Order: sequence, then C-alpha cells, then structure tokens
Amino acid sequence: MEHAILREKQMKKWRRAWKLDLIEQANPNWEDLAVDLGFASLG
Repeated sequence: MEHAILREKQMKKWRRAWKLDLIEQANPNWEDLAVDLGFASLG
C-alpha cells in the first residue's frame, strides 16, 4: 500500500501528455478495465 501511494504521488507530477501516452501504450482502445475485475461499466 505504501509503495502504491508513493508511486501515485510520483505520477501526479508527470505531464498530462506523458500520462496519456503511457495509458495508450497499455490500453490503446481505452477499454474499461474495471469490468474485468467484476465492476459495472461506467460507460
């Protein structure tokens, strides 16, 4: 948990464009990943 919080704080300092590029590399179709974890889709 502590590592996740530190990582989140680190990522908050990144530029928005860099974050979007990172997301698109891992999930190019912007699929709702919560559905795979058993949560309802928000879209």
